[in-house]
Amino acid sequence: MAKELELKYGCNPNQKPSRIFMQQGELPIEVLCGKPGFINFLDAFNSWQLVKELKEATGLPCAASFKHVSPAGAAVGTPLTEVEKKIYFVDDLNLSPLACAYARARGADRMSSYGDWIALSDICDEETAAMIAREVSDGVIAPGYTDKALEILKTKRKGSYNVVQTDPSYVPAPIEHKDVFGITFEQGRNELKIDHELLGTVITENKNIPDDARRDLILALITLKYTQSNSVCYAKGGAVIGVGAGQQSRIHCTRLAGNKADIWYLRQHEKVMNLPFKADIRRPDRDNTIDVYISDDDMDVLADGMWQQFFTVKPEPLTREEKRAWLGTLTGVALGSDAFFPFGDNIERAHRSGVCYIAQPGGSIRDDHVIDTCNKYGIAMAFTGIRLFHH
Repeated sequence: MAKELELKYGCNPNQKPSRIFMQQGELPIEVLCGKPGFINFLDAFNSWQLVKELKEATGLPCAASFKHVSPAGAAVGTPLTEVEKKIYFVDDLNLSPLACAYARARGADRMSSYGDWIALSDICDEETAAMIAREVSDGVIAPGYTDKALEILKTKRKGSYNVVQTDPSYVPAPIEHKDVFGITFEQGRNELKIDHELLGTVITENKNIPDDARRDLILALITLKYTQSNSVCYAKGGAVIGVGAGQQSRIHCTRLAGNKADIWYLRQHEKVMNLPFKADIRRPDRDNTIDVYISDDDMDVLADGMWQQFFTVKPEPLTREEKRAWLGTLTGVALGSDAFFPFGDNIERAHRSGVCYIAQPGGSIRDDHVIDTCNKYGIAMAFTGIRLFHH
């Protein structure tokens, strides 16, 4: 391993010179294939921390899908249902636990995951590599790769796909620095351990948070720890299903993440699962078509002269009434917030996307209103007492 690595350029092509380096010791990573850039490494290091912590918290293989230094999805490696296999488009693959984790992470928001950076908590196996090989992605970081997995990944992008191996035993210095406008900022690393003890203070009338929901709340909170603030995260079934990142308003975070969760669930509607796609449609075009079909702009893909580009026969629209009825069956969703909710409107919006469990710091002067709104819907909410801002 080297002490420094020169990069092509920084965030933008005009930002030169660019490198990553260690003040002391050697870099804890090795590039096995490709030439990752500045943003690639920002995604790699943030996403690796997420899956490493999530694996420690759950004991399960974990994966994350990152774009522009925030997760589009993250998940643990529990088995997929037949419906999940179909909506994640992996029903034709052999699935290891690690492959299941990435299928869930990628499947949370396939539009945002287009061209993602992947992080894997465990050694990348052949099954996971085969899944990665057919998706549009910039690179992957993992603690290791089997010979067959590395062989598969090295064929991607005509041999230029970015494959990074990290040292799982590496421990960063306890003090970190960042330069902005020629001025150096210094702070202690956020070493806060996120585990079930954070969920001990349930302040609502409903205090029942089942084990699966606790796992999902831990998943949401660890995801938020590495998401650009302000941020809100919805999770269900061991997977993130909606992230609202980098918004100035908390309610906008909640709406954005809730809208993504709604799309995730609408993709399981019978009409969407049975869309008659042409056999030769490209995967990104199929994903975009589904996204438009679910939206209020469905005529962009259903109008005469348009549907023929995507489908063998013209599908029936998914009406607003059908969407509303289907979304009304979504329940059991967990929600985490990186800071307190200032108003009950966040709870109202979360409830519409099936949220039944919430973990947030608490501490607003309007906590009583937020708690009352949870009680109105029977939502169980825990005050963690910790903020998870990340910038």
